[in-house]
Amino acid sequence: MDLLIPDPDLRRALDTICTSIHRAGGRAVLVGGSVRDSLRGEPAKDLDFEVFGLDADALRAILGQHFDLDLVGMSFGVLKIRHLPIDVALPRRESKRGLGHRGFEVHSDPHMSFREASKRRDFTINAMGYDPLQGQLLDPWGGRKDLAEGRLRHVSEHFDEDPLRVLRAMQMLARFELRAAAETVERCRHIEPEGLPRERLLEEWKKLLLRGRRISRGLAFLRDCGWVRYYPELAALIDCPQDPEWHPEGDVWVHTLHVLDAFASERLGDPWEDLVVGFACLCHDFGKPLTTAFEDGRWRSKGHESAGEEPSRSFLARLSNQPRLADEVVPLVREHLRPIQLFLSDASAAAIRRLARRVGRIDRLVRVCRADHAGRPPLAFDDFPAGHWLLAQAEQLAVASQEPQPIVLGRHLIALGLSPGPHFSDLLEQCFEAQLEGTFNDLDGGLEVARRVVATHLQSPLASDPHP
Repeated sequence: MDLLIPDPDLRRALDTICTSIHRAGGRAVLVGGSVRDSLRGEPAKDLDFEVFGLDADALRAILGQHFDLDLVGMSFGVLKIRHLPIDVALPRRESKRGLGHRGFEVHSDPHMSFREASKRRDFTINAMGYDPLQGQLLDPWGGRKDLAEGRLRHVSEHFDEDPLRVLRAMQMLARFELRAAAETVERCRHIEPEGLPRERLLEEWKKLLLRGRRISRGLAFLRDCGWVRYYPELAALIDCPQDPEWHPEGDVWVHTLHVLDAFASERLGDPWEDLVVGFACLCHDFGKPLTTAFEDGRWRSKGHESAGEEPSRSFLARLSNQPRLADEVVPLVREHLRPIQLFLSDASAAAIRRLARRVGRIDRLVRVCRADHAGRPPLAFDDFPAGHWLLAQAEQLAVASQEPQPIVLGRHLIALGLSPGPHFSDLLEQCFEAQLEGTFNDLDGGLEVARRVVATHLQSPLASDPHP
């Protein structure tokens, strides 16, 4: 096989590691993603080594002659090379001692065979090794064949010990466009989440949304292995009917999978932007199971967009303790029908500014709606005119990538003679509403409106400020 390492610094480091360890009587074997990706014809961006035949102290001494080392993982037999994406580890045995992803005791054993060491790995395509000095592929579990045949298969009975591997399967099926082996699906049916921490869950969902080529394959796996039951908002989409004239592709679950594949084909490469839009695409119809009814001879889901807010927040809260994620995703869910509605009504600039205020970024909303629009095969949509129209209008109004900012601020009211107090928020809101309506678009116009708002306030019998 050809080892694809285009980065010259990585290549030099690989040569140094392999030769220095060989001279000391050990053997450095590349493992994991770099081997898998090279077989797929993709360059390796980071390197993981397992070193056989040397103990931890000898390995540290050898590598320390050539590299600056990070010893934070030394207790687990792992050395990190500073300033380079390289980990060097000793083969290790793991014993399940508690619940979850971290419930293991780890013991390094440099005298293990490669076969025995690789038995603890998750999937056969990740359990291959490559000896760069000998040019030898080590593949005791048939990973190369599985990769060639597009199959994701677990290595051994140790797979069951780490419940996070179920979600790893989800994102890997999507990233590499694989099919799960039947025996792996069956194994996953009997694995429980065991209280996996949210940050680990989110990492796997991030990989699904940010790197998945066919996101639908990952979600279909969750259904096949039964893990969709741990995400009731997703499970509720299954068999939720839709009007076949508007959604010939099937139920809400099927539609959502098509939407996510459409999203994956148009990612920007900006992790945060893609994550927000990706989760919005995933959650956009969470309100349909709550609102769908058969009326006047057809299935309708009136108000599903606003009904989707609570289940979206519930779903995201189980994946992340970052309020910002839900705060930026939920408005896109709540407003995902507005672009087509505004387009059909030839909405005013004021309506577009108000929409921008509610969603924060109209360009994100258009991306969600484009994916929603494309998620209805076999209907053919060569274009999404509502999205083009709304984005053009928003750009002209300077609210495509940011919400409108108020021109009149508290300091302006103070300059007009008012003392700060609870009434400020209402007065500033009145000024902002006039700005959104288009009554003014600069500070001079804003101050003119502010004077009228202040005058009206001072004439109110409830006003407590003296006249300026």
